[in-house]
Amino acid sequence: MGFSLSPASRLLGWLAGWTLLGLAPAFWPVWLPYWLLAGSLLLAIAAQDAFALHLRPPLQAERLISPALPLGAWQAVRLRITNSQQHHPATLTVFDHYPAAAADCSGLPQRLTVEPGSWIELRYRVRPVVRGEWTFAPVQAWLESPRGLWRRDDRLGEPVTVRVYPDFAAIVRYIRLTLDQRETLLGIHSRRRRGEGHAFLQLREYRIGDSLRQIDWKATARTRKPIAKDYQDERNQTVLLLLDCSRRMRAQDDDLSHFDHALNAMILLAYVALRQGDAVGVQSFGGTHRWLAPRTGPGTLTSLINGIYDLQPTLEPPDYAEAARRTLARQRKRALIVLLTNLRDEDQDDLRPAIASLSRRHLVLIANLREPVLDEWLAQPIRDLPQAQLYAAVCHYLLQRERVQEELRHRGSIVLDTPPQRLPAAMVNQYLDLKRGGRL
Repeated sequence: MGFSLSPASRLLGWLAGWTLLGLAPAFWPVWLPYWLLAGSLLLAIAAQDAFALHLRPPLQAERLISPALPLGAWQAVRLRITNSQQHHPATLTVFDHYPAAAADCSGLPQRLTVEPGSWIELRYRVRPVVRGEWTFAPVQAWLESPRGLWRRDDRLGEPVTVRVYPDFAAIVRYIRLTLDQRETLLGIHSRRRRGEGHAFLQLREYRIGDSLRQIDWKATARTRKPIAKDYQDERNQTVLLLLDCSRRMRAQDDDLSHFDHALNAMILLAYVALRQGDAVGVQSFGGTHRWLAPRTGPGTLTSLINGIYDLQPTLEPPDYAEAARRTLARQRKRALIVLLTNLRDEDQDDLRPAIASLSRRHLVLIANLREPVLDEWLAQPIRDLPQAQLYAAVCHYLLQRERVQEELRHRGSIVLDTPPQRLPAAMVNQYLDLKRGGRL
């Protein structure tokens, strides 16, 4: 806590008025003693007011904010200002030093009066726009002197550190839809019929609707009544998420970047895979190398979120060969490798051998983010030559992109070409199809 004293606008106004009055003695010297007397009185009043402000004990401030904030959502921050002095009210203007580089703010500054021996609580809102760990500096308060001639600049309270996580409000919405078995609202389609799967679960009595291939003829002959086999999807498999942190993922079409959309999709897929009994891990590449070994269990999703919440896209190019080398060195058991990236035609020389080496041991799913602006440009009417040139350039770019994707499919990879907003549902749908098809 520290403070400094500075003149308030009222004192500056009085000084300006006294200075203007100094013109009178220049023309009428008889007014000089009165002008000097007025200056002396002003000086005495200002000195007494400054001394009274200096003697005032500092106020106390407590900041009340959640330690975990979701990206892009407005959150309330409460500041409790306490005036422990028992005789004089405190009038002050409050500023809070939120991390301006990482958040928007609404509702500051605020001017208020705190009665003696009481406290008052003010509220304002912040909207985090950058993930990671951020610090709120001590609260700044301009405490006014009793006559309002001075203000003291105090720093109150302690710094507070918060974590800004991916937009888990949207993720929770997806999860609730899944829990309520309303997958069609999300776009996640469940095609599994009762008893179908690839891992044997149990024997039970045959029920209408069961397929003939489910009947266990030996058990039927032994019990003299139809007995069917129940199957479930394979469990204890591995899903490894390869996250591209290169400059490609910095593109932004709405409030979230492609990278943030990819994080949301990763978390949703991890949640679904963990519910299926699979282990989930993460490896990042493209300037940031982070490894979270595949694991399962109730605490895995929390550990995964804490492990990736502060990842940011870098200015480095993607290095698919290095990502494949690291993956093969760390993940020897067969896994579903989910590569979240934004492919370009110039990536072929680096990408082709990387995917080939991964495909020899693993099943590779490439989630290729498609910029929505490309489709918007194609939908625009062509009225002049520049628009025609833009249309042709977009078509050429998409054609090259599709050639890269077709080559990857031909080599055994599964490729999703989807806008960022549709990525979560597309990835989950593809994962469930692979599980039920027994391809893992």
